[in-house]
Amino acid sequence: MAREPEASLPKSQEELEELVERFEGKTRRLGGTAGWLVTTALVLMSLYHLYAAQATFVRQIHLTIHLLFVLVLTFLLYPARKERLDRITLADVVLAGLAALSLGYILWDFEAFIYRAVVPTTVDLVLGTVLILLVLEATRRAVGRALLILVLAFLLYAFAGPWLPPPFTHRGYDLARVVGQLYMTLEGIFGVPLEVSSTFIILFTIYGSFLEQSGAGKFFVDLALALVGRRRTGPGQAVTVASFLLGGPSGSGVATTVSVGAIAYPLLKRAGYDREAAGGLLSAGGIGAVISPPILGAAAFIIAEILKISYLQVIKMAIIPTILYYVAIFFMIELDARRFRLSRVEIRTESAARLVLRYWYLLSSLVVIPLFMILGLTAITAVLWATMIALATSFIRRETALAAVARVERPQPWWPWVLVVAGMAYLGWLIAGQGIPVPRPGTVWRGATVLFVAIWIVSGALFFVGALTRGRLGFGRTGIDTEKGVAALANGSRQVLSVAVTTAAAGIIVGVTNLTGLGLKIADIIVSMAGGNLIFTLVLAGISLWVLGLALPITATYIIAAVMVAPALTKLGVSELAAHMFIFYYAILSEVSPPVGLSPMAAAALTGGNAFKTMLQAWKYTLPAFVVPFMFTVHPAGVALLLETREWLEVVKLTTTAVAGLAALAAAASGWLLRPATGLERALLAAAGLTLVYPATGPDLVAAAVIATVIILQVRRPLPLPATPGEG
Repeated sequence: MAREPEASLPKSQEELEELVERFEGKTRRLGGTAGWLVTTALVLMSLYHLYAAQATFVRQIHLTIHLLFVLVLTFLLYPARKERLDRITLADVVLAGLAALSLGYILWDFEAFIYRAVVPTTVDLVLGTVLILLVLEATRRAVGRALLILVLAFLLYAFAGPWLPPPFTHRGYDLARVVGQLYMTLEGIFGVPLEVSSTFIILFTIYGSFLEQSGAGKFFVDLALALVGRRRTGPGQAVTVASFLLGGPSGSGVATTVSVGAIAYPLLKRAGYDREAAGGLLSAGGIGAVISPPILGAAAFIIAEILKISYLQVIKMAIIPTILYYVAIFFMIELDARRFRLSRVEIRTESAARLVLRYWYLLSSLVVIPLFMILGLTAITAVLWATMIALATSFIRRETALAAVARVERPQPWWPWVLVVAGMAYLGWLIAGQGIPVPRPGTVWRGATVLFVAIWIVSGALFFVGALTRGRLGFGRTGIDTEKGVAALANGSRQVLSVAVTTAAAGIIVGVTNLTGLGLKIADIIVSMAGGNLIFTLVLAGISLWVLGLALPITATYIIAAVMVAPALTKLGVSELAAHMFIFYYAILSEVSPPVGLSPMAAAALTGGNAFKTMLQAWKYTLPAFVVPFMFTVHPAGVALLLETREWLEVVKLTTTAVAGLAALAAAASGWLLRPATGLERALLAAAGLTLVYPATGPDLVAAAVIATVIILQVRRPLPLPATPGEG
């Protein structure tokens, strides 16, 4: 008999990061002088964006500086060929230099530059073309060839319009017009996607990095195990709860899947899950975390900018769909536990109360984000405050502190402290000139502001000088270990590079779409193919997003669909809010869908299971959740699930029937309710479930009667022997 492959659990943080990079793109891990320079640049990038969060900048200047950091660091960290991971090549340095030249040119004489957008000079055309090519190369390195090919197709479309058949024909544009649109205006590379990357996304990534370095991830997993781990369904539910807590700050389904799986897979195995079922559950929980408030995926910030609504409203709209997503997974876990008669697993962990009493402060910054937005602060200011609070509270316990005093072998020199004091003075001067908004009037709030800003100024200077001097900070033989703080700032910028490159590439797509009117043409085609029927249009939209998601990251999938698919939905009466939330959810769910779901592939690499079978298991766990986006789009009353109504009784009724419908769909998908379901029973449960999730009152009683009939039929049958989790 063939021997099963062994699980490959990461034994260190480095191994965990390597496993994540297998699916999200490999980056260089540099040492020596090159590593020192790149780390210092990453720290500087984070400090700049934290300062820019409250500074007053001309929008295009800030976007130019952001893209300058992104492109230079992308060429230094992402190799042209995957085998060159140990060193920076001359070609990388040349490309980084060209990025600095083409973007520095914009800053050199900014006012004259923006006024030439309609009639660019020869130098504008040359450097604009260079920047577009650099974005394409950065896309190939950091994101992959699929997005590169798509961007090239859109660029070709901009030039080839007169030679294309209807309805794709357009007047065609020359190089000057295309470069002017993409390089010199805010409707191309420097459009809304890159703006969101330079504000919301990088700030939330830095915040998540601070939480990660303070040990919040382990606390979240331990808390989840303590809360639900002692029930028969505990291991599966603990994985799901841990993914929910950990996934928001990480912002990545793959990273969440691997991080939780490294700890929880042995637990799932002991409970009776096979490799594929465990991997499917891990990836379902991991990708679900990206749609969970208060920190949703990067595309959620773009929703807020495109629709010109607050991020708090996006969070509010996501609350009930997120609950329904996890309810569906919990139903599947419960049915699996009954079907396979999974055993209870003894989990040795402290009680939830004791964990919260000891590490409560690791949760405090998460609570602050929605609280401060409710108090009237912007999302940018709220996450800036959350980052300061995460930094300050990390010092409550030594094991979570981002800097600590330690004994060293060699006496530490005094001169780095000159840089620290100079850095503190400079940061203080910058912040004093811009000001940090006090969340609420009053002496206590002002005092807290002064305290947190002071901690931030001191720590920021320490971390930057720590990176600059390679950690040589201290007094004599007493050193100050800044490794975790430096890593928090460096990783915060490192993790945003691929997303930022994606938004720059997506800006090219959006720019060409706006220039040629392609978005409305695609929308007309979708509506025409569906015959004007809303349900068929939604199905076509879901299929389109699935196809896009096969090759593109979530953010790119959402942006492209927002300009092409959303207009088709709004033409048929779907509200803009519901249309964009539909696209957002299907863009995310594409990451667990066969045949190339990244999160299940990462889970399979972790557990040693078959990748395709793991994808099918992930699909099984999330299948009921695929109907959730239809609930708030297929009928006008469904927007109540997005809390876009004041009729709270309607919200409660729709949520209750949706939960019942998802339970029926979960039973139909798993083939088990109280006993194994026959083919007829599964069909009846599926029909009843779809009826209940449809936001109309009429047929609900009929659906309830159908479910009751199936239950009666099952109760009268004997309980069979248990199956194994990989079956069905």
